[in-house]
Amino acid sequence: MQHETVNFLCMKCNVYRFLVAACALGMGMSCVQSSDFEVNGIIAGADGQTVYLENVGLSATVTLDSARLNVSGKFAFRQPRPDYPDFYHLRLNNQLINFAIDSTEVLSFLADAGTFAKSYTVEGSTSALAIKEITLAQLDANLAIKRLRKEYESGMISDSLYQSQVQEVIDTYKGIALKYIYVQPMSTTSYFALFQQIDGLLFFDLYDRTDSRAYGAVATSYNHFYPESPRARHLYNLALQSLKVLRSERTIDLDKIAREITLLDIELPDFHGEKIKLSDAARDKVVVLNFTVYQSEWSAGLNTTLGRIYAGYHAQGMDIYQISLDNDIHLWKNIVSSLPWICVRDPESVYSQAAALYNVKQLPAIFILNRKGNLVKRVEDINTLEKEVQAVL
Repeated sequence: MQHETVNFLCMKCNVYRFLVAACALGMGMSCVQSSDFEVNGIIAGADGQTVYLENVGLSATVTLDSARLNVSGKFAFRQPRPDYPDFYHLRLNNQLINFAIDSTEVLSFLADAGTFAKSYTVEGSTSALAIKEITLAQLDANLAIKRLRKEYESGMISDSLYQSQVQEVIDTYKGIALKYIYVQPMSTTSYFALFQQIDGLLFFDLYDRTDSRAYGAVATSYNHFYPESPRARHLYNLALQSLKVLRSERTIDLDKIAREITLLDIELPDFHGEKIKLSDAARDKVVVLNFTVYQSEWSAGLNTTLGRIYAGYHAQGMDIYQISLDNDIHLWKNIVSSLPWICVRDPESVYSQAAALYNVKQLPAIFILNRKGNLVKRVEDINTLEKEVQAVL
C-alpha cells in the first residue's frame, strides 16, 4: 500500500511537471493563473490590422496590450485580474466590443472585421452577452436619433413630433436597461447600462426623479457588495449628489440625507499641461463650475460676465473652474492665457466623460459648489448667476 501511494504521488508530480512545461512552451493550453484573466479569439478578415485591449476607467481609457493580426485572425491577451469588477473593450479601428471582468478567467470572442462591434459571439461570460445587448440597444438609439435629427433639420417633422419621437427612442433603451438595473442591480451589466450615452449625454438623467431611483438601486448594491471599490464609492456619491439636488427643491434638512459627501471630481490639464483637480479648487471655496466652448458666438459675453463676478467675489472665497470642450487646443491656449481663473480643457471634447457625469445637455452649463464641495445649484440663466453666488457665499 505504501508502494502504491508513492507511485501515485510520483504520477501527480509528473503531471504537474508536464503542465508547467506546457505553459512554458506555449502548447495551446489555457494556463491562466487565478490572478490573471485571458481574452482570446479570432477576427476574420482582419489580416494586417491591430486589435487593442483597453481598460475603461472612471476618468480615462488605458491601452493595456495590442496584437497585429495575420490571416488566421487569432489573438490572445493576458492581464492581472482587477481587485474589483471593472470594464474593458476590444478595439479594432473605431469599433468596440465592450465587456466586464469580475470572476471570469477566460473570455473567447469570434468576430468579423467588417461587423466587429455588432455580430460577434462570446463564450465564458454571461455578463459579456448582456453587455452586448445593452451596447446594441445604445447603437440603435443613436442611429434612430440621428435619423430623426436629419428629418427635423430638413423640416420634415415638427418640433413637438421630433421631441416626442426622441423621447420614445430613449424610453425604448431604458426599457432594455431597466431589465437589468432593477433585477440585478449588483451586476456589471446594470452599471454599464446606467452610464451609456447618446451624443455625449447620459440616457439616465441624474436630476430626474425617476432616473434617480435607478442610480440609487445600483449604487446601494455596489456599496454593499464592493464597498472598497472606487466605482462603488463614486457611484454612491453620484446617487447622493443627485438626491441632494432633487430634494433641495423642497424644504427639508439636507444634513439628514448625508453628513459627508465627496463631489463628482474632475482632473484635467491646464494651460501648462498640469492636471488640476476640481476637489482642490473647491477646498473651502465657493466654486462656479462652467462647461464651455470658446469657439461659440456666446463665449465672449459669457466670459465677460464671469470676469465681472470673479473680480467682485474672488476675495470673498469664490473661484471659477472652467472646462473647455474645444477641439482646437491652440485657440483655447490663446484665450485662456489672459483669464485669471482656473481654465482646463477636456481633450475628449463632445465625448467628455466629465460633462456626461454632470449630465450637461447644452452649453454653456454652469453649476455652483459650496465650501464643502457639494453641488448646490445648477444655474439655468446666466443673468441670475451673481445672485446665486451671493446666496451661497
